[in-house]
Amino acid sequence: MRKRQFFIEDSINLPVKRIDAGKDIPLPRYMSDDAAGMDLFAAVASEEVLLPGERKLVPTGIAVALPPGCEAQIRPRSGLALNHGVTLLNAPGTIDADYRGEIGLVMINLGQEPFRIKRGDRVAQMVVSRVCRVMWQERDDLETTARGEGGFGYTGP
Repeated sequence: MRKRQFFIEDSINLPVKRIDAGKDIPLPRYMSDDAAGMDLFAAVASEEVLLPGERKLVPTGIAVALPPGCEAQIRPRSGLALNHGVTLLNAPGTIDADYRGEIGLVMINLGQEPFRIKRGDRVAQMVVSRVCRVMWQERDDLETTARGEGGFGYTGP
């Protein structure tokens, strides 16, 4: 099995604080060598039931201190979406570098059956990325491309 070679510039030291209710919950972690996202775990006090059509804020038990110029995107887990119709309502959610509160997940059940969330379940993913700031340069015209103004569903000429 090929092991990915990471370099210092690929890594970010990320301070994390365990919230009291999440002291026994695993820290987010990559589940394979080449995974882009780290799995996040539910820090619910007791089993929660998410009824069809219902949404709930699910705690993760952690807060992070992202460095300036970075963000964390919170994304659904594809297996929960496919197998149960459970996803995140505001996907992807963004954790800004200046936010220091607990990471919460706005979960929704779009499936047909109640979904049980147990303490320690893997319920979402977190991807940490660098971001850039935009400096607008207003123009009367933009550079042309082969696609031009082809919008949704555009498959080419």
